[in-house]
Amino acid sequence: MKLNFTGFSDPGLIRSNNQDAYYIDPEGRFFVVADGMGGHAGGEEASRIATKEIQNYLVANWQSPKSSQELLEQALWLANEAILQDQQNHPERADMGTTVVAVVFRSPETPWCGHVGDSRLYRFRESQLEQVTEDHTWVARAIKIGDITLDEARSHPFRHVLSRCLGREDLHQIDLQPLDVKIGDRLLLCSDGLTEELVEQKIASCLQDTPWLDKAAISLVEAAKDHGGHDNITVVIVSLEENSH
Repeated sequence: MKLNFTGFSDPGLIRSNNQDAYYIDPEGRFFVVADGMGGHAGGEEASRIATKEIQNYLVANWQSPKSSQELLEQALWLANEAILQDQQNHPERADMGTTVVAVVFRSPETPWCGHVGDSRLYRFRESQLEQVTEDHTWVARAIKIGDITLDEARSHPFRHVLSRCLGREDLHQIDLQPLDVKIGDRLLLCSDGLTEELVEQKIASCLQDTPWLDKAAISLVEAAKDHGGHDNITVVIVSLEENSH
């Protein structure tokens, strides 16, 4: 199996700066999207620190005997620590934090995903788009227990309130899961600047209609801007393909 991949980030139409960050390992071993928050450029700093820490740790420990799950979990905890450390050094950024979603392909193991916050991983298979991660938000929890409907959630005033993010002393849990993937699948890692604007059918059609990944990524971002582009928009697409002989 071989991976094709691309990434694209855009500030959107309203925000002057881009607090999202993403990282694609050039060898296609891992992929990260982070969506920062906090004033005084804190969000930009938090998402940058997170992607950098995760990258550094995974590259340095790729050959270690630890499992992918352990590596990924450790990388995310270290990212949290690094942001906390930076907050101490720069009190003006004390409120900064970031979401993160990361996927690791480390054969012969099955791929793994880790996430904190509301940046998402989707799997697109045979025209079906499936959300793999579960948002760590007040609203996602309210939907789950039946307090509000999906439609209500889309415009709920608390929809951006995270129950978990990196850069918090009280972060107690990182969600990790093995991924079920096969040739033909496309994985989409994205910040909520995409999912706030586009319903899933629209995301699916952008992934469906464009064989070229770069074009698919740009069409997703452009569609989100056409629908308002209120937030920074970041997408990473990973396509699982047959080895060409």
